[in-house]
Amino acid sequence: MSEKTYTSQQEQLARFAKAMGHPARIAILHFLAEQQCCFFGDIHEVLPIAKATVSQHLKELKEAGLIQGTIEPPKVRYCINRDNWEAARLLFSDFYRNRDSRKECCCDSGSNADR
Repeated sequence: MSEKTYTSQQEQLARFAKAMGHPARIAILHFLAEQQCCFFGDIHEVLPIAKATVSQHLKELKEAGLIQGTIEPPKVRYCINRDNWEAARLLFSDFYRNRDSRKECCCDSGSNADR
């Protein structure tokens, strides 16, 4: 059996997509993108999410490389990782640009029952 391989771009795009796959993480990214940086407590106060939940979402975003954090005892400061933010933008843009959405889907012929 041959092993299927994915390009590094496909793997990175999937990692970014997974990290962005929760509405709370999108809200966190949206909030951070409008700030130069902020402290953990700022995020918790703005979003209607428990502290432990915010921490878990920040961990996912940081592991994906979309944000970065700096420990400034007793606080942690977060900001968008601008290099990876741009990489994600380019990967998603390329992904959508290179797909011909004008082609008719094989499911489009016939009834709308399965939609």
